[in-house]
Amino acid sequence: MDIAWQIIGRVQRVGFRYWAIQTVNKIGNISGYIRNADDGSVIVYARGESADLQRLKAYLYQGPLFARVDSIIDISSPNVYFPPIENGVFKRI
Repeated sequence: MDIAWQIIGRVQRVGFRYWAIQTVNKIGNISGYIRNADDGSVIVYARGESADLQRLKAYLYQGPLFARVDSIIDISSPNVYFPPIENGVFKRI
């Protein structure tokens, strides 16, 4: 299953992408990317089992210490470029 989320709030300059990668590594079985968007939000593009992705979404609502997540929006097609997902790799770009 592929998903794309836009995370809105104080999510840039707080280590959110680094924290998200560490969280994905703890969950396991998720591939994809995370990147900053020009509007101050963060975009996640991920592939994995539905249960693992829902677990990730729950963690993303918490975020790292100095982050504040106001909302996570499901987006059908991110308006930023992502390379093809590499199986077993989740990284920030």
